[in-house]
Amino acid sequence: MTPQDIALVRSSFAQLHRRKIETACLFYERLFTTTPSTRVLFKTDIQGQAAKLMETLTVALAMLNDPGGLNVLLARLGERHRNYGVRPEHYEAVRSALLWTLETSLGRDFTVQTRAAWTELYDQMAKTMLAAAPPSRQSA
Repeated sequence: MTPQDIALVRSSFAQLHRRKIETACLFYERLFTTTPSTRVLFKTDIQGQAAKLMETLTVALAMLNDPGGLNVLLARLGERHRNYGVRPEHYEAVRSALLWTLETSLGRDFTVQTRAAWTELYDQMAKTMLAAAPPSRQSA
């Protein structure tokens, strides 16, 4: 990602700060509507899960200038998500729900450039998480 992409991602995410739990709940609502099979993966209440999601995103975005550290974080997340039952196809559903949520929440501020930066970031994060935790042969 370019420094401009990082700045776009960080500034757009900062705009959601006051509404972060509301935004994360909107994300999960969209995810569960478009991919109902993902709902069973979440054992905790969604408000608590929403807080965890936003906290993790905050940490990940803070680490964008430390690719090594970010890769370690993402590898651990990938392993945990695989153990929760997340399958490779779920990553595309999450990507779609995330981009929809950002567009819905940011409105006109979610420009073509901002969408491209978030798309690149998500795709890199998902690739790292999937590489760190390939599906087991039993669940493949």
